[in-house]
Amino acid sequence: MAERSLVELISNHRVSSVLNRDTGSLGKQHLFDGSSETCWNSEQGSPQHILVEFARPVLLREIRIQFQGGFAGKATRLIDLDRRETICDLHPSDSNKLQTLRLPDAAHSVPRRQIKLQFRSSTDFYGRIVVYVLDLWGAVPDDTAPRTD
Repeated sequence: MAERSLVELISNHRVSSVLNRDTGSLGKQHLFDGSSETCWNSEQGSPQHILVEFARPVLLREIRIQFQGGFAGKATRLIDLDRRETICDLHPSDSNKLQTLRLPDAAHSVPRRQIKLQFRSSTDFYGRIVVYVLDLWGAVPDDTAPRTD
């Protein structure tokens, strides 16, 4: 299976909060718009999160994310919402650069429909998170198997 961006398979996504409720300028739509000029900016307080639902099961391999330095997720957890279990803990750095966070091999082999990227703490004293780019990479399982949903 070829790995690729899974963004086109996202059917829904939500965020925990938006700074000053300014959804037009700082809302969730900027997470996947492909522009490094726009961002999602959370309110203060921890934890903050991003929920992503895929139109069909995917095999998630890595998360590519770009924070604003000083407003990065520190203790970050990836959660499978369907199974209600932690997939893995991720360790992003406090940087303006695009980061690639790879999942462990065992986590990559399980098809998933709904995930939660939970920022349990932030490098910002007030707990704010600012994300300019979010891209989810992986593969789509073989479509020849019968669907169970």
